[in-house]
Amino acid sequence: MRGTLPFGPGTLIVSCQAQPDSPFHGPAGMTLMARAAERGGAGGIRANGPQDVRAIRAAVDLPVIGIWKTGAPDGVYITPRFADAAAVVEAGAAIVAVDATDRPRPDGGTAAELIARIRAELDALVMADVDTFEAGRAAADAGADLVASTLSGYTPATASGADGPDFALVERLAAHVAVPVIAEGRLRSGADLRRAFDAGAYAAVIGTAITNPTAITRALLEDAGGAS
Repeated sequence: MRGTLPFGPGTLIVSCQAQPDSPFHGPAGMTLMARAAERGGAGGIRANGPQDVRAIRAAVDLPVIGIWKTGAPDGVYITPRFADAAAVVEAGAAIVAVDATDRPRPDGGTAAELIARIRAELDALVMADVDTFEAGRAAADAGADLVASTLSGYTPATASGADGPDFALVERLAAHVAVPVIAEGRLRSGADLRRAFDAGAYAAVIGTAITNPTAITRALLEDAGGAS
């Protein structure tokens, strides 16, 4: 392992993010979510933007994975530039997560170049959010400290319509890359969490199923056939 991780194997990381139309959007709401997750046993928090990262870091005694969604929503969206990474690290993130797919980037560079620069110039670990095995292996080779299945199902190369987590990607990455693998994306239950760890995940990130009350309410009603 290249860097010392601030959490151990089997950790549940809770993603505390909210869309602008959510009543919980912003540092105040996300800080409350992070505090609640910490009380529930989370071992880390994933947060979006310097303001949320800074507020959460001050409120909980947990490592924060920082991102900044400044790119195009239909393209490289998660921490696309070095300046974005630097901002969340300055705000207190112990780990910075970046889009490490092979799609064109807004600054014309590559994921490998971004990973290398973060490692050279910032005092932070790098988590590579990938969509495919090839992207994950390339990110690990470029120096990423962690590789996550975050973007599987959300890029043109992986838009299969599958509704569940990509356990196959997690398992393949865990078997073939030399860095810890993080399971992220559409995990919704304890059974999903256990299956992710059984597939070889070092840790797992869950967001919507924990920190999005609107989506949770909607899903419950749909499962109940629209009863209210």
